[in-house]
Amino acid sequence: MSTSDFSHPIVKRSCWLQGRAYVLVLALMFGASASAKSEMEKEISHLLRYVENMTCEYERNGARHSGAEAVGHIQKKFDYFEDDIETTEDFIEYAATKSTFSGKHYLIHCPGSAPLTSQEWLLRELQRFRSVDH
Repeated sequence: MSTSDFSHPIVKRSCWLQGRAYVLVLALMFGASASAKSEMEKEISHLLRYVENMTCEYERNGARHSGAEAVGHIQKKFDYFEDDIETTEDFIEYAATKSTFSGKHYLIHCPGSAPLTSQEWLLRELQRFRSVDH
């Protein structure tokens, strides 16, 4: 039997199984990708609500802003960098960490606490969010 003889029952069965395995792998990859994207969207939505509802002030380039003002700015940066963002950590890095113009890190000022970088503050909340059922 020649391996190029695709009409042979053994070769047909082998090709059929390989094709089914390929489709299954693709389905699993896309399913996992869709699931990961859905989880990332939940996490980003949570972080945006967290910032919006905070009692702290969000400092950008020396000026302090309310949570609602900060979310407006973060959303604009998210929209701009959306194609580069593949994880929630990317979202924090690209949209909520530092000024793209000055390079200065954003700071969070909460009553009774030392200022934190927004990156550290958001990563802590992301870790907390991931550790609970949501």
